[in-house]
Amino acid sequence: MKRQAPFSLSAAGFALASLILAYEPLCWLIGSWIDPSYASTGAVYLFAIAALLVWSLTSSAERSSCHSSTLAVLLLATSALMRLAAQVLAVNVIGGVALALDVFALATLLRTGERKRPVSPFWLSVLFLFTLPVERIVQRLLGYPLQEVSAKLSCAGLGLVFPDLSCSGIRIELSGRDVLVDLPCSGTSGLMLALAFTVILSAVYRPRFSTATLWIFLTLVFGILGNALRIGLIAIGLAHPDYAFGADVMAEPVHSLIGYLTLFFSLLPVLVFYRPNSARKRLEVRYLSFRQVSRRDRNMAALVFVSLALIIVTLPRQALDVSSAAEPAPLPLSLAGEAGVKEELLPIEERYFRQFGGHARKRRYGPMALTLVQTTSPLRHLHAPDDCLRGLGYDVDFLGTRFTPVPTALYRARAKTGEAWQVAVTFVSDRGDVTHNIAEAIWLWLRMPGTSWTSIQRITPWSLAEHDRTAFEAATLAALDLSPNPAPEGEIR
Repeated sequence: MKRQAPFSLSAAGFALASLILAYEPLCWLIGSWIDPSYASTGAVYLFAIAALLVWSLTSSAERSSCHSSTLAVLLLATSALMRLAAQVLAVNVIGGVALALDVFALATLLRTGERKRPVSPFWLSVLFLFTLPVERIVQRLLGYPLQEVSAKLSCAGLGLVFPDLSCSGIRIELSGRDVLVDLPCSGTSGLMLALAFTVILSAVYRPRFSTATLWIFLTLVFGILGNALRIGLIAIGLAHPDYAFGADVMAEPVHSLIGYLTLFFSLLPVLVFYRPNSARKRLEVRYLSFRQVSRRDRNMAALVFVSLALIIVTLPRQALDVSSAAEPAPLPLSLAGEAGVKEELLPIEERYFRQFGGHARKRRYGPMALTLVQTTSPLRHLHAPDDCLRGLGYDVDFLGTRFTPVPTALYRARAKTGEAWQVAVTFVSDRGDVTHNIAEAIWLWLRMPGTSWTSIQRITPWSLAEHDRTAFEAATLAALDLSPNPAPEGEIR
């Protein structure tokens, strides 16, 4: 019998095109694991993917599949279209999602779903999505509603036990002690771990898509309930330290132990009851196998794919969410008796604002500094101070939130040389919205696109006398015409 002619040239062509398309997104993805500003734990999920692949590939294939190469080509073509969108729109995350389709195609070619120890190529590619900075994206887009839901659930639970409870939005007052469900308490970290756990089970069990989707939804519900329980326990520990045997529930390792404990309880129903049968019945789709195409046509298709890949990666980048050209108001010439000295933006900052619009201004007033960033595209330009400060090599700790004289998030930044600063940030819109919470600012902007937002960041030495810091804060608010918040005084952790 005559053996089928090999198609190594076409396979090499498709592999080359895939590498060309994947190079830049892969560099960005690896950079997100290394860059402290992303605070990404995505590399951890890469080990889970590798373990599943090794576990499956060390077993033999049970049957042959004549359509795996065709499906892989279709997936690579779809990935190329997504890579085109990522290039033109200048959105790195889209390129990262395209990498997940490449994983789907590779696992299909390796026939991981057709082995004695099968692993679903589809759910393997879904697991790859967790290697992206997903937590940061979810926290920015959905952090505020998650805070609201967690706070309401915690209040409902605490109200069954404690009569001296007062709840207002994301603020909880228990036994006279204020607790704030701030952005780190939105539960996104625990939700990502819980969802990834369910996706791993789906990759191994290979259930029907509807069954897996249902359990992913249930995992999301369990995760939110678990986070509400965590917030409730922390609130009880703050208001009644004797219930926590005198331990500080905000200090490590107690704070993390509470999180891990509630995460375990939220995953327990999934671990115990998620035992679906594999969906062995496959939808029969009749289409031409790539192996049935002539070798000449396969080579031509590979050549076209390589050419398209080269064109895609050289297309100009033009983001849609570029901020308008409105400049921020000039910074005060002097504050708190100190004359201001203009500071130039870093070269990387200048390039970024030229490409994506928006404006930033910096001025130093003696040992203190003020930075304003204004934009109509806060997803591009606004972020909490810890994002950029960690990228610049600082150790950053979130200190909590202060609501007077205006809502302000507080951070401590420590340089490797030992110097320390207090960083205070407030976000203000041209509609009069004032918040300490970047997630709330983005949520309000999504409801009113086109609104201009300004980040007001005050930086003072950690050793600065408190009355000097207060004077600088008051002078800044007066100069920028920010009205004090009438809320009662007090700092909320």
